Amino acid sequence: MTRYSIFSLARHALSRHRRWEPTWRDATPQDGYDVVIIGGGGHGLATAFYLASVHGIRRVAVVEKGWIGGGNAGRNTTIIRSNYMLNGNEAFYEWSMKLWEGLEQALNYNVMVSQRGVLNLYHSDAQRDAFARRGNAMILHGAGAELLDREGVRRRAPFLDFEQERFPIQGGLYHPRGGTARHDAVVWGYARAASALGVDIIQNCEVNAFLRDASGAVVGIETSRGAIRAGKVAMAVAGNSSRLAALADLRLPIESHVLQAFVTEGLKPVLPGVINFGAGHFYISQSDKGGLVFGGGLDGYNSYAQRGNLPAVEDVCESGMAIMPMIGRARLLRAWGGIMDMSMDGSPIIDHTPVPGLYLNAGWCYGGFKGTPAAGWCLAHLLATDTAHEVARAYRLDRFATGHLIDEKGNGAQPNLQ
Repeated sequence: MTRYSIFSLARHALSRHRRWEPTWRDATPQDGYDVVIIGGGGHGLATAFYLASVHGIRRVAVVEKGWIGGGNAGRNTTIIRSNYMLNGNEAFYEWSMKLWEGLEQALNYNVMVSQRGVLNLYHSDAQRDAFARRGNAMILHGAGAELLDREGVRRRAPFLDFEQERFPIQGGLYHPRGGTARHDAVVWGYARAASALGVDIIQNCEVNAFLRDASGAVVGIETSRGAIRAGKVAMAVAGNSSRLAALADLRLPIESHVLQAFVTEGLKPVLPGVINFGAGHFYISQSDKGGLVFGGGLDGYNSYAQRGNLPAVEDVCESGMAIMPMIGRARLLRAWGGIMDMSMDGSPIIDHTPVPGLYLNAGWCYGGFKGTPAAGWCLAHLLATDTAHEVARAYRLDRFATGHLIDEKGNGAQPNLQ
């Protein structure tokens, strides 16, 4: 650290941060825009950034009912990966991984991408065969994968419980390019870059209704800060998608569930990357501050509340103890809940809606954060060209009516499935 930056930090600290420059413009709503994006999370801000930077569409507003980073963007476990299997998903998440790998350069902002690897444990012959199939699909899409035996896992994670009888560790599928990124930095980086390109970011602006013309097409939104007209309106509001869509008389094939996450006190480096338990829904990594960040399955009931219940806490902690008993020595600092918009087949939706002028980004299940760059890229492409991007063509809204489902592990609106 340079002498200048040390004194600069001290000066800002002593001034109680009053001299910090805003990272983005806190804009006042204009009367109209080419595109209005509802939702100031990672997906909404990424869409705005790519509309401006890739497609040259800069009369764009992002409206957020609270503050930037106050929703699911700050309520996840920060994992990024492209270890999917089905064609409809793997190409998309691999494109997202490629964007992650260049994101800090694209935004000129440190989002702390750390490709430390993701290890999915397997505990049976059948699970090994399934992981081998998934690994082959990953390799065919350029994601890279390595099927490890028991000793291969032991070399990477010797602290795991290899002697247990109930869930014996036989091996794992290793995804070396996976890892983590800092969730709030991702949001701040996209907001800063989009604002610099002329995008208006409007906080504390809740949508109360859609403006419709005589034909029923959406031509804007009515908000707590007045009416805003738009050529196109996009929804990217995660767990609140069903409530917002209801304002346009749409019923979506999704359910909203609580997903809890947890973090322990700071520890010395102990986890080499991300580890997923194969006999239960449990995943864990270590943050840059040293805390163990982990989570598991859904709470199992529909809710819009950002809080969970104790049975889910017990289930997650039991799964953690089953593979790494040392976690029981760490003290839990805090827990939080995000609202997951769970689709019926476990895969997202990026598409037009039946209402002209209204576009949808929803149904992300467990893939919302890791899909942030590609979701923004593909929704921006859809808004700019009115055609689906090639890696998101399977994410049609009407697939639930036509039967063209993308049933990736069955991780739709069903709790505790792995």
